[in-house]
Amino acid sequence: MAVKDFVEDGFSSGKVATLVSLDVEGTFNSALWPNILKSLKVSGCPRNLYNLTRSYFSPRQATLQTNIRLETEVNKVCSQGSCCGPGLWNLQYNSLLNLNYTNRTKAIAFANDLINVTRGKTVREAENIANIELSKVSSWAKDNKIRFNEQKSKATLLTRRKRKEKKELEIYLNYKPLMHGNNLKYLGIIFDSKLTFRDHIITMTDKCSKLIFTLSKSAKLNWGLNYAALKTIYTGDILPLLLYGAPVWINAINKASYKLKITRVHILINIRLVRAYRRSRTKPYVFLQA
Repeated sequence: MAVKDFVEDGFSSGKVATLVSLDVEGTFNSALWPNILKSLKVSGCPRNLYNLTRSYFSPRQATLQTNIRLETEVNKVCSQGSCCGPGLWNLQYNSLLNLNYTNRTKAIAFANDLINVTRGKTVREAENIANIELSKVSSWAKDNKIRFNEQKSKATLLTRRKRKEKKELEIYLNYKPLMHGNNLKYLGIIFDSKLTFRDHIITMTDKCSKLIFTLSKSAKLNWGLNYAALKTIYTGDILPLLLYGAPVWINAINKASYKLKITRVHILINIRLVRAYRRSRTKPYVFLQA
């Protein structure tokens, strides 16, 4: 929602936007403990909690036991699966969000998934600002011993302008060009170049349709399972896929063709729920309430 709101605010004033999704190599394994402790100090952490965290970090060793036993001292890593791992990661990563960005840029992160959104009056302006901001990100990464994977990072241009202008982006990270595409997937939502969410709806409904046909084939859903089991599959598998991120893309179904794609998924599963024939009349539509 934060990405969508920032981009649409720019669209309202005739601007374009660039989205840059950055992938962290190693993620939680790259968190440096001294930097986490430094972040605790800067944030004014109470002394007792600071000392507790410092004690938690030291001394720690990693052990490899095969025919021989090898040990090494560890000075980084937020243990995955631990209760405090995500919080410790956020402490270090938060400083990246608070860099001295311009008011045309917004850095948004969920856990290790980072996206930089930049607005500009022209494509070239947005591109230039994005490159300046990414140089700040590169410097931060170097200082914090974190590396972003240029091959897995991606950039895309968002614009609703009809006039002809160069839309290929030249955005660099660590002096290497980032892959450019017509859409970008962030936290499971596909942002297309015009922010219509067409690609997201098509991908989502295709997944649901394939799931229904696969279940029909493997579990003989046409007649083999009772209503309760089918309803469980519908509410537990189909609806979560259909409704994921709905507040972001919900306005897209104001377009009849997009709404019809979602309606067809409901028809497929409801025919099986009521054990009707595939050619049964489907209008007026009656959908199961979850």
